Parts: sequence; C-alpha cells; structure tokens
Amino acid sequence: MSKIFKALSDPTRRRVLELLRDGPRTAGELAEHFNFSKPTMSAHFTVLKEAGLIEGEKRGNQVVYDLKLSVLEDGLLGFAKIFGLGNEDAEAGTKEAVERPS
Repeated sequence: MSKIFKALSDPTRRRVLELLRDGPRTAGELAEHFNFSKPTMSAHFTVLKEAGLIEGEKRGNQVVYDLKLSVLEDGLLGFAKIFGLGNEDAEAGTKEAVERPS
C-alpha cells in the first residue's frame, strides 16, 4: 500500500492516471501533456509501474501504458479499512453505500 500512496503523492503521476482513464496511451502521447524530459517522465512511469497502478507493453519502438484500476481500488479499500471505513459488503465488491456514524 505504501508504494501506491508514494505514487499518488505526486501531481504529475496523478495526472498520468487521469489521462489513462480514457484508455491506453503511448509514453509519447502521455509526455505531450507535460513539460518534462523523457528521463523524468520515464521515472514517473517506473514509480507507477512499481506500485502496480499501470502496466506497459512494448509495441515496436513504443511503450503503451494502461491503467490497472483493480490495484488502485484494492489500495484505497485497504486504506479505508485501516480507519474503520467500509464494511464487509464494500470489501466484497458490492456497490452498497457505507454510512458514517453522526
């Protein structure tokens, strides 16, 4: 879980995840949205991959990245559980709302 939160702590990496919400993109397509060098963007992609939030697939001379939402969901559920938020139904994947005590 700490790798997930490390990855999410940076606004650039959060923006990469937002961009990938719409579907897979090449490293070049993602980099167009930022004013960073290729090595800097590569470092961001590495942190996201190590956290399991994205996966990269080499296609010819390009790397295509895709979002792995299940890892993010699992991390957020684990974090909520630490603070006593959520319930067994939510952890089982149902869409029931969790009510907080007043």
